[in-house]
Amino acid sequence: QVQLVESGGGLVQPGGSLRLSCTVSGFIFKGDDMNWVRQAPGKGLEWVSSIRYDGETTEYADSVKGRFIISRDNAKLTLYLQMNSLKPEDTAVYYCVRVRSGERGQGTQVTVSS
Repeated sequence: QVQLVESGGGLVQPGGSLRLSCTVSGFIFKGDDMNWVRQAPGKGLEWVSSIRYDGETTEYADSVKGRFIISRDNAKLTLYLQMNSLKPEDTAVYYCVRVRSGERGQGTQVTVSS
């Protein structure tokens, strides 16, 4: 059974940082490209970042480029999203997504507010 469990969200002030984690099970993580997506209140899903199965290639939405860093530890079956210089518009539920199947976890809430 495929499982993806996000964690690390919370309330942070503008300019602050958070590190999200996504721990997976039930599939061969090292063989799968992964995404982070987010959903702000009242809006649709927005792609945030992608990473190739081996971590060698990453991509970012323009809205987060230069502030967020995606990474993975295939030995630990974990995907990460380091979020720096957070802005109120980054407030959303963040999901990790297995690209092959579109499966995602339950999400973790990130709120950026003073």
